[in-house]
This record gives sequence, structure tokens and C-alpha cells, in this order.
Amino acid sequence: MNKTVAFSKNSVNVFFHILTQCNLNCRHCYINPAQHGSETLSLETITGWLRIFLDAHRQGNLILLGGEPTLHPQLDRVIFAARKMGYDSITIDTNGYLFHDILTRVTPSDVDFISFSLDGATAETNDAIRGKGCYDTCLAGIRAAVCRGFKTSLIYTVSSENIGELEMMPALLEDLGVNRFFIQVIGIRGKSAAPGRDHLQVDRQTWLDLIPRIAERVAESGITVTYPKVFLAPEARFECAGRVAENFFIFPNGRVYRCPLCEDYPLHSLIIENGGLYETRPINERDLFSLDIPEGCVMNKLVQPGNLSYSEEGIPQYKIACCLLKEEVSGKSA
Repeated sequence: MNKTVAFSKNSVNVFFHILTQCNLNCRHCYINPAQHGSETLSLETITGWLRIFLDAHRQGNLILLGGEPTLHPQLDRVIFAARKMGYDSITIDTNGYLFHDILTRVTPSDVDFISFSLDGATAETNDAIRGKGCYDTCLAGIRAAVCRGFKTSLIYTVSSENIGELEMMPALLEDLGVNRFFIQVIGIRGKSAAPGRDHLQVDRQTWLDLIPRIAERVAESGITVTYPKVFLAPEARFECAGRVAENFFIFPNGRVYRCPLCEDYPLHSLIIENGGLYETRPINERDLFSLDIPEGCVMNKLVQPGNLSYSEEGIPQYKIACCLLKEEVSGKSA
């Protein structure tokens, strides 16, 4: 059954970019070294920062990101340390190249999910976005992970450049044997925010007509599907995860954001300095979270207003949901 996944107040979700280096040059990459740093963090630094976010009274979920996190030569030791210190779930987000033989250096008991990024059902579309050879490499990586017993998920970032192939994904997902499918909406940040690329977002009607239907089709094969709610009715209640949930987006330069839409700007509400976590001075994202506007998400209004629409009287025709508010369709045969 389709359900809205409410913001969890009983868990801490740590999205940790342990480096910004990557072997690819994706057209929609949101990593911005000027804002996020270019360091590859040491094992000592990573483990020290991980301890900051542990909460003995709440579940800790760790998502290891980059850049490409498998480029870190000590990723396996990061995983072992995080598990030992008490993180309940650990996920690796990867482009599928799986450097340093990571699949042989960790086991399915060490990692809860390996999550692969693929942005097309065919090599032609995916590789136009992510680079030549990425499609075949990613599929090979997924098959290798599944063969070794890892739980896997696939992330598909929907834009005007690849939405035409979303109808083809259910068959591919079933063939690959993944456990979860994440449909993401493209954020207008990083390279997607470059001049001349304002056509990338999918319009509201297309999203509402297509995404729930594809999610249901995928779920029929037993794969759980998660996708952002994105559009709310004008009368719907807007909620901001930054107000009520414990989500932390950590970058190598020590910046810690609570909202991923803010990451192109020095609006981080927290900073790691000298081994401690500190609040930053106003004005930052925390100050924006407290604002209530008819359009819903304040950050969406500020940085990617192209997905909004107004009546002739200037009244918003709908609201934009918090980007962390998700819909989930459970796999029907799971």
C-alpha cells in the first residue's frame, strides 16, 4: 500500500560525504568543491566525526557518500568502525565502479545496503548523463553485489533528460534482482544550476501522472519503491524536516547542513571545528526553516522556483513539499 513516510523523530540519519573526489563527471552532479571542500578525510577524522552524531537513545543510520565513496582506500575500515561504535544501519551510495575491491573487503553483515546510481534504462541515455561505459559498469556492479548476497537498491534521478525511459525500468529492476528502487527528483544545484539548464525539472502533471504508476508497477515484482512527494495541494499542511527531524549532511570541509537544497550556499547551520560540533551564526538555513510561506518549502522558492506555478492573481496553485518527505510503495510479493 502506498504510504507517506513521516519524518522520523526516533532516528538520526547521517549522510556523510567522506570525500568529494569522483571518477565520473555527471551532468547533474551536486558536489561543489568550493562549498564542500576537496579533501579526502582520514580514517581518524571520519571516525571522530561519526562519534559526534551518535545518540544512545535513537537509531543511527549512516549513508556513506562522495564523490565516489569506494575511492576511499579505507572505506572498509570506516564501515567496521561505524558498526562497532553503534550505527544501526550502514549504506554505501556508489556509481557502481566499486573501487578497492570493496565487495571482497566487507560482507552483507557489515553493510545493510549498497545503493547504485543509474540514470537511464539504456546505455545511450544513462551514459549521456553519467559518462561513457557507466551503464554497463553499474549493471555489472549490481549483479556482482547481488551474487555475493548484498542487499541492493537503485537510485534513478528523474529529469527531462531521462524521464522517457522510466517506463522501461520495471523490467530492468526485476532482471537485476535489486531490493529497493529510489526515484529522486533532480535538484537545481551544483551542475544542474548552471546557466542554460533550467529545463531539467519535470512538470507537476507529468510527475503526478507517471511516478506513482511506475512505482506501483515496480512494486508488483516485490521491490519496495520510495520517491519524494514533491507536490502538495494548496490546502495541505506543509512540514519541514529541518524543524523536527535529525538529518545531517556532512562534507569534508566540516560543513553540516540540515537541508540538502542549501548545499550550494554557505547556509549550513552547523560546523565541525576542532573535533566539536557548533552552531553557525545567522543567517543560515535554520532561520529559513522557521518561515511559513504559501509556496511551502522556503528553500525551493529561493533556489529552484521553476517547479512552482501561480494563478493570474499571483496565488500559488500548489505547494512544494519538503524534499525529504517520501512516499513508499511496499513490494507486493515481499
